Amino acid sequence: MRVGGQVVRELGSSVDDDARVEVDGRIVRPVQTHTYAVLHKPVGVMTTMRDPEGRRTVADLVRRAGVTARVVPVGRLDYDTSGVLLLTDDGETANVLSHPRFGVEKTYRATVRGRLEPGAVERILHGVRLDEGRASPAQLRVVAVRRDVSLVDITIHEGRNRQVRRMFEVVDHPVVALVRLRFGPIALGALPLGAVRSATERERSALHRVVDEARAAGAENA
Repeated sequence: MRVGGQVVRELGSSVDDDARVEVDGRIVRPVQTHTYAVLHKPVGVMTTMRDPEGRRTVADLVRRAGVTARVVPVGRLDYDTSGVLLLTDDGETANVLSHPRFGVEKTYRATVRGRLEPGAVERILHGVRLDEGRASPAQLRVVAVRRDVSLVDITIHEGRNRQVRRMFEVVDHPVVALVRLRFGPIALGALPLGAVRSATERERSALHRVVDEARAAGAENA
C-alpha cells in the first residue's frame, strides 16, 4: 500500500481523509457519504443558497426536492440562463470542477439572433477577443438556421462571466436564449425544468476521476 506516494507496511496506520491511497497500483477511496444533486435550473432563479433581495434561489428548489444535505452550487449559471447545475457537499470535487486550471467542459445550446454565417463561426472557433483578453477556442455546431435565429451548440473550457453571451455579441449575433446541456460528466438529459435528481453511479465515478487526475497533477507539480 502507498499513502501519498510512500510505501506503508505497518498495520493500523492512520490516513488523512484527503490522502492519496493506492493498493496494487489502484487508487482506493473511503466510503463516501457525499451528496451530488443535479438540478435543471430555470431562468429567473439565482445560483446562490440565499439572496438578500429575496429572489428565488436554487436552495428553494433543492429543499423542495427533499435534499437535506448542506449542498452548494458548483460554479454558477446566470439568472437568465437555464440548464444543468451540480450541487454538492463534497468540497474537494466542487473546488476542482470550479477551478479554471482544469478546464472542465461546459456545453450550451444557444439561440442567437440572425443567420449565423461561416465567418462568425470561424471567429468563435478560433477564439474571439473579449474586454479582458482573447477567449480560448470553442467547439461549435450549428443545429439549425432559420430566417430570424440560429440554434447552435457551443462547448467552452473557461468560466468567464457571461462568456457565451459576450462571445456571440462580439460577432453580432446576440443570444436570445441559453441552456446548459452538460457540465463536465453531468448531462441535462430529459430532466424536467426545476426538477432535481441524484447523480448516477457512473456520473459519481466520473467526478471522482476528475478529482483523482487533479490530485495526480498536483503531486507531479509539487
